[in-house]
Amino acid sequence: MISSPPSPNWPWKRFLLKPQSVTGQATITTRGHTLSTPPSDRPSSPPSRHLTRRLLQLYVGLALYGASVALLVEAGLGLAPWRVLDQGLAEMTGLTIGVVSIIVGAVVLLLWIPMGQRPGLGTVSNVFVVGIAMDGTLALVPDAHALGIRIPLLVAGILLNGVATGLYIAARFGPGPRDGLMTGLHRSTGRSIRLVRTAIEVAVVATGFVLGGTVGVGTVLYAVAIGPLAQLFLRVFTAPSASSGGSTVVAAGQPEQAILRG
Repeated sequence: MISSPPSPNWPWKRFLLKPQSVTGQATITTRGHTLSTPPSDRPSSPPSRHLTRRLLQLYVGLALYGASVALLVEAGLGLAPWRVLDQGLAEMTGLTIGVVSIIVGAVVLLLWIPMGQRPGLGTVSNVFVVGIAMDGTLALVPDAHALGIRIPLLVAGILLNGVATGLYIAARFGPGPRDGLMTGLHRSTGRSIRLVRTAIEVAVVATGFVLGGTVGVGTVLYAVAIGPLAQLFLRVFTAPSASSGGSTVVAAGQPEQAILRG
């Protein structure tokens, strides 16, 4: 939530809707699903409390996102597209998947420059926090070999990813680097977000699979489940905006709608 209307220099103004009414809703698209933020009748809090809550949501959400990816890695039943690439590059280079995630995120962020994309705090934090949390969780969670353990890990990883997605999207500090790449290509090429996203994710899955990344039933289950889960937890974690009298604004209804994920 934001405590006052964004200034002209606010880098993610394009991702924000102007508040309309106390009962208004905003929408966000994630993994092909349109998410609506619920109206709120709660009284607004002081600006400092708003910022504190947003920062807490951002970093807890990103840390949990990294932990959820680590659980999916341990399950060994399939990863989300970009994580297939991360795992494949980790297999090829001998680096940890968390370090590879940071490197890939930084490289993708550099690709924003020619497209005129500007990162926010959440964008830069996404690059580092998710990777560190992935490696930290993998160091703590023992290897799982039995299918009776791997399946619960898969389910837990997907559920936790939904919680994490709701948390950090609702914080509204900017899209992840991979999603900024997608929206940037959408604007620069004029192609639909659906087409751009599909092309990117097919490319990264194919590359990651060739390099040794895991593609399986978990990849499909993740793709199907993450939209509804993100919708649910976005409603849970969205907080009211002080400047809108209680309505919360999360993302824009522009053609280049933010599609936020790690």
